[in-house]
Formats: sequence, C-alpha cells, structure tokens
Amino acid sequence: MTTSSTAGLLALDRAEMLRAAGVRWTPASGDRFVIRQPAMADEVFTISEMTIEAHDYPTGTVLGFNGTTEWAVDSVTQEDAVWLPREDQLRELLGGTFRSLARSLDGRFQVVVELPGQPERSFVADRAADAYGDAVLALVSAARV
Repeated sequence: MTTSSTAGLLALDRAEMLRAAGVRWTPASGDRFVIRQPAMADEVFTISEMTIEAHDYPTGTVLGFNGTTEWAVDSVTQEDAVWLPREDQLRELLGGTFRSLARSLDGRFQVVVELPGQPERSFVADRAADAYGDAVLALVSAARV
C-alpha cells in the first residue's frame, strides 16, 4: 500500500466540494485519494499497479489493495474514496480558461482564469492546488448557468 504526503494536492474540503459539484474522477496510476472513513481520513493513498489498482466492473469502479498486509482493507468502492487532484490535474480541468499562476510576496498563490462570458477572475489561497481548486469550482458553477 502506498501512502504519501499531501504536498501539491487539493485540500480534502475542496476535494469534497469538487465531488459534490459533479467533477468526475477516472482513477489512474499516480492518483491520490483518501477513504471516507473516520479511522482512515488522515491517510492519503496513491494508485499504483503494484499496490492499488482500479478495477472497472459493470456495477462501478473498485480500488483493490494488492498484497497489503499492514491494512485490513482488500478493496474500497470508488464512491467511498475522495480523489485529491494534483495541481497539474486541476490545471488540466481548467483547460483553456487558465491564464496564470503567480505567487505573491506574502507567499499566497493566485490563479487567474477567464470563465466563459466573464472577465478574468483570480482565486487566492495559501496553497497553489487550493487556488486551482477554487477556480475549477467557479468553472463548474459557470458551466451550469
């Protein structure tokens, strides 16, 4: 089982908001996620063909834990996992709306996007991934209008 740090990942609260807003995740090698169980909420897992694989079934995707002896988990449904997208994945979700990422003198990050039919908007957060996440949330909201 592969666990990793959260550096460069979206904060869990924003990841939950993206999920609630309808952003879909197709699990792939290198993706990170948490399991929606209080006892495991602090553990970040990484999909890797050697330890955690995404298995697609007609009933949905199951994340299988291969050869893991330190955890009493064989698999978890995708619905029980929350994807923590990386900065590059969030930037990809923004597509052509993305304009720039900058770091201010106070160390905060600013993502500038141009949403359809709107002037440029900026999103500021302590972590770049969170600024990207806020911009993706705004894009999803703008697409619903």
